[in-house]
Amino acid sequence: MVIVLLLSLGQSAAYAIVSLAAKLTAAQPLAQQTAVLNAPQSARPYLDLTRQLLGIFFELIPVALVLFLLWRDHIAPSRELGIDYRRPRFDLGWGFGLAAAIGIPGLLLVYVSLQLGINAQIVPSALAPYWWTVPVLILSALQNSILEEVIVVGYLITRLRTMAVSPAWMIAISAVVRGSYHLYQGFGAFIGNAVMGVIFALFFLRTKRVMPLIVAHSVLDITAFVGYQLLPDSWLDWLTV
Repeated sequence: MVIVLLLSLGQSAAYAIVSLAAKLTAAQPLAQQTAVLNAPQSARPYLDLTRQLLGIFFELIPVALVLFLLWRDHIAPSRELGIDYRRPRFDLGWGFGLAAAIGIPGLLLVYVSLQLGINAQIVPSALAPYWWTVPVLILSALQNSILEEVIVVGYLITRLRTMAVSPAWMIAISAVVRGSYHLYQGFGAFIGNAVMGVIFALFFLRTKRVMPLIVAHSVLDITAFVGYQLLPDSWLDWLTV
């Protein structure tokens, strides 16, 4: 379990902590710095596209690994993690409901965190407006959602359950891990994602289904990535201080 985390989101958490330390020790205040979520990989459009797609593909390899490890140990992902299409109305309904419940307060938290100076200015997309930009942002959102929800909720909690860890500790560990790899954005992002982690962990413990969480996370990220890319700059002025 620890090796899987260190190969995926645990590695991201370590780099996020280093990134936050760099921001805190820089000359500029944290709130005047930026955290870019989807950055260009090349000045050449088709090379950028190639690198973006390769990045999305390789980020999903840990998901394939954890599904294989569960299958090897005779733990069916479809049954134990709810990764299937047997309940589409349930998954979509709860997914959109969770997205609304988390997304609206999340926008307020972003604003408050900036005003308090505990978060960097979040730039969901810095990609140039090519024909492939929006599809790549959607794929990036789906990749983030699948990677995070399968590993930090489904896999992690399933493994902790087999170790007889109490539900309270399962929720706390999952939430702290989720918050930690968002620390490169600042302390506000840590708090917001940790709270999201608590809600998602509670939902999974109750339903044993990851699919609604993937839907909710996808809706949140697609809205943020594509909205930031397409909306006029004047609509996004509140994201800066």
